[in-house]
This record gives sequence, C-alpha cells and structure tokens, in this order.
Amino acid sequence: MKRLVSVASVLLILALGTALCWNWLRDNKLSNFSTGAELYVTPGMGEAELRSLIAEKTGLISEKSLERSFKAKEVARYLKPGHYTISAGNSSVYVARMFNNAWQTPVKLTLSGNLRLKGNIAAKIASQMLLDSATVRAALDDKELLAKYGFTPKNVFSLLMPDTYDIFWTASMEEILDRQKDAYDAFWTEENIAKAKKLSMSREQVSILASIVKGETNYEPEMPRIAGVYLNRLKCGWPLQADPTVAYCFDYKLNRVLNRHLEVDSLYNTYRHNGLPPGPICVPTRACLEAVLNPDFGGTWGDGNMYFCASAAFDGTHDFARTLAEHNANANAFRAELNRRAAAKKK
Repeated sequence: MKRLVSVASVLLILALGTALCWNWLRDNKLSNFSTGAELYVTPGMGEAELRSLIAEKTGLISEKSLERSFKAKEVARYLKPGHYTISAGNSSVYVARMFNNAWQTPVKLTLSGNLRLKGNIAAKIASQMLLDSATVRAALDDKELLAKYGFTPKNVFSLLMPDTYDIFWTASMEEILDRQKDAYDAFWTEENIAKAKKLSMSREQVSILASIVKGETNYEPEMPRIAGVYLNRLKCGWPLQADPTVAYCFDYKLNRVLNRHLEVDSLYNTYRHNGLPPGPICVPTRACLEAVLNPDFGGTWGDGNMYFCASAAFDGTHDFARTLAEHNANANAFRAELNRRAAAKKK
C-alpha cells in the first residue's frame, strides 16, 4: 500500500511538473495569437477590458495563458494608455510585458490639406491623437509655449510643416510642436537661408508669402510663377492685391471676393496696405516655400510677370502677363468662356 501511495505521489508530482512546464512554455515561448492587431488603450481602460479587446481582435488561442501572464506581470497596476501592436508570433508574456512597460507603436500624424483656421487644424490633430481639440487649439494661442520655439500666436502657421510624422499616440502638444520645430529647422538649410537673403527676405517673410501662394493654388508646377508675380510686385513697390489675404480677413467664409470686401480695414488686406501682411494666412507647404525661394519671375526680378488670372481652359491653371493690356486680354477670355458655359447650362 505504501508503495502504491509513493508511486501515486510521484506521478502527481510529475503531472504537476509537466503542467507547470507546459504552462511556462505556453506563456513564454508559444504564440498565443492567431492574427495580429493594433490596439488603442484609452485612459481608464482596465486590465479585464483590455484582455477582452485582445480576445476580440487577435483570435486569442488561450485565455488562461493571457490571464496568467497579465497577473504575473501586474499589467493591471502598470497599464498605460497608448497605441500597441500585437503580432501573431507574440507570446502571452511578451504582450504582458509590452503593456507593463508601455512599449508603444508610433502612429502616423498627417498634416495636409488646407490648413487655414486654427480650429480646423486642432480638429485634424485631435482626430489622430489622444489629445482633445480644445487642448490643441489652446496651444496654438499659448504665447508662453510658442515663445519656446521662437514663434507667436500670430505667426504659428510658419512653425507647422505639413507632412506625415511617426509619433506616439499619447504625445503631448509640446512634443508635437517639438517635431514641427525639428522639421522647420531641417528645411532652413544654409542654402535656403542664402536664397532668402538674396531676395532680401527673412524666414518669416518667406513663410508669409508662401502662405499667399498656397491660398492661390494647389497646383505645384505653377507655384514658382505665382511667387514670381508677387515678388515682382514687391520689388516695384506695388500692393500685392492678393485675394486670399482678403478671404483671410473674413475667416475664409466668403464664397467669392467682391469689390466691397476689398475695403475691409485690416493689415491683412493687401489691397489697402502695401507689402506683406503681418503674418501667414495659412500653413504653407514645403512646395510653397520652395516656390518663393526658387521663383519664376517671367523675366528679370521686377521686370517680369506682374499679373495672373484663372485660365479660360478652366483646368485650375492660370494665365500670366507682363503688361496690363495682356492681363486684360486674358481676363476677358476667361469671362467670355465663363459666360459661354453659363449660357450652355441654360439650354
């Protein structure tokens, strides 16, 4: 009888040992996920809710393995918000450690399109990050914060550099602005600084004019010619007479800039005030900045194209002219085509 008890004890110990070894192997070495998944841990999410989300998204193989690993690594205690990626080859322990140590995967933050209003910019950033739009909007008007980067609420558009950035989903607004400043400094190479100096312009002035170019067109091949027109006007002491600056005065709520709008009393109204406006009217793209630094004057600087208007081809391009007579001919051709199209619609 004693021998039978001893054998049973040995077998029990072996069974327990085998089970422990299998659990260790299951938890530490074997994949516990049939598919990969990207997960967002939001503030306040608990460990149990996270395990349920993982089971839903990854085709979890063993819930017990994940539960053991989360308990062993105290995920409930250390869990932090973030964007995490689970791969099909991951073990339960690796995933537990990932959440335990906040091993986040960066997200793509894209700044693109017509970035003309701070509220819209805030909404665009907030839609891609953990930040709320009110926090982003406040940062764009925070004098003390922006002063750290050498900018103000008036010229903060110059700091923002449209592009796609790899960044943690939980990044603060300050961290986002850090990335913008790095991109801004990277753009302003010695070569580009020299080009601005040759035009007798500061970096800020280049950004302001580039924002006007952005307001005129999204067609990159034409940007140097549009920049050239405005630089020619500045060289000759002409007012810029740029419609986008008038639209800015009305928060871009105008469907069309009319003669009565040209009387608005604002330093941004380039019909009433010579020179550049006091700040950028939108966020300029790199293409716009490059256009200002590498303009096509249509001749020599100050003696080239002085005018442009929408092309009668209605293809989004413009016709350029050196003289008022040439410009009037282009404008008349555009109006004639506009009238022809309007009449055709009535038939």
